[in-house]
Amino acid sequence: MPTPTKAQPLRFVRHGEIVTLPAIDANRTLLQVLREDLHCTGTKEGCNEGDCGACTVVVAEADGDRLKYSAINSCIRLAHSVDGMALWTVEDLANAQGQPHPVQQAMVDCHGSQCGFCTPGFVMSLFGLYQTAGDNAITREQAQAALSGNLCRCTGYRPILDATQTMQTHPKVHVNEAEVLSNLKRLAHIPRGLEADFSYKSPHSLAELLALRAQHPAAQLVAGCTDVGLWVTKQHRQFECVLDLTQVAELRRVEHYPHHIAIGAAVTLTDAFAALVADRPQLAEFAQRFAGLPVRNSGTLGGNVANGSPIGDSMPLLIALGANVVLMRQHGKQIAHRELALEDLYTGYRQNVMAPNEVLAWIKVPKATATERAKVYKVSKRFEDDISAVCLAINLHIAHGQVKQASIGAGGVAATPVRASKTEAALRGQPWTQQTVDRAMAALCTEFAPISDMRASSTYRRTVLCNLLQRFWLESQGAVQTDLRQLTPTDTSGAAA
Repeated sequence: MPTPTKAQPLRFVRHGEIVTLPAIDANRTLLQVLREDLHCTGTKEGCNEGDCGACTVVVAEADGDRLKYSAINSCIRLAHSVDGMALWTVEDLANAQGQPHPVQQAMVDCHGSQCGFCTPGFVMSLFGLYQTAGDNAITREQAQAALSGNLCRCTGYRPILDATQTMQTHPKVHVNEAEVLSNLKRLAHIPRGLEADFSYKSPHSLAELLALRAQHPAAQLVAGCTDVGLWVTKQHRQFECVLDLTQVAELRRVEHYPHHIAIGAAVTLTDAFAALVADRPQLAEFAQRFAGLPVRNSGTLGGNVANGSPIGDSMPLLIALGANVVLMRQHGKQIAHRELALEDLYTGYRQNVMAPNEVLAWIKVPKATATERAKVYKVSKRFEDDISAVCLAINLHIAHGQVKQASIGAGGVAATPVRASKTEAALRGQPWTQQTVDRAMAALCTEFAPISDMRASSTYRRTVLCNLLQRFWLESQGAVQTDLRQLTPTDTSGAAA
């Protein structure tokens, strides 16, 4: 077999044309290519880890006869992951006469820029929102969600949010979607060369993915690059071979069955959470607190699960919901699969039971039932775009005042995401009372031995776990002021008095 070459062609649609860069290393990020090769220096490098949003660009793919737009972080996105897509940077928004786009004009009118370093990222996040919204009015809440991955330290957020309320009042500017879609179709039929010689492999079918995994068991799997990108930018790691599963058609689907939802490993976090929230609306706030929108637009639920970080926020929730994972591999000329409980996937810190030739293909999540009470709590220093100190997900089935079933997942308290088995046992079969909750809190407080680190001490984590279970009990009894954001000035002054 030929030795793979790290440099290979990269093709995308920009300015209404197909752009081909003949030799791009498999380990280079999209931000590096934009700034160093295309000299698009409007796209900034800030944190270089997907936290500040200064590097935000917008990509689009065909979704039927329309385009689906996504604002993403270019700093941690490997360049070849956008092959075959349409791309916009901040340089692309003004028209041929140099007139600013409505998004840019609104930022000027509302004084939404000061030093200007973060401004291109805000503009691109707003451009993504502008294109997605179409003719629909944008609420301030939608604007806040769209800007959750962007940080500003000069003007603050109020004038930028004001800009979102005025950008639609300017004469509408339309993307020529028919032209872009036509170019995307043309691009899909242009041969790239001998795929076997490429270091960055992006299969389009499940069979192709599994065959490549069998041939390259040491290849680095990527599914959005939101963590692997950090290995490149912060740890300076280089990969001989990268296997990107995000274009595998079968794994880009969310499938609905009578009793469960099957989420393919290539489904973005944005789309995966949309499916989960549609079934359990109470998860909406948690879904928006998972990183920022550009990270959710790139990262996948399957990637988060396979990564196995002890502070990966989706896993405690999925454990509490009783999710299973489906692992697949090529076995001779056949495709073999096995299914196991999500918590049984992990054997240690970022270690799992997957064989070198296996991939995590599906996540199966049971649908909500009438008797369940499910809630997930994330405790972090920032409300948005932050890593958890503790995450606790609780799913109880209560009937006739008794806990029939209990399922609890926890993150940030062990080397892997874990099930709180002892706490579940303390609840199961017991009356749903304060006394039962007290016993369960005592079990939860001693069930784990979390470490102390820069985010929280061990004592803090244990205490918070217990308090979150108490909060769940209070909310089940009708308490509404269990969150500081729900307190009013009257509540605060009354407490002080």
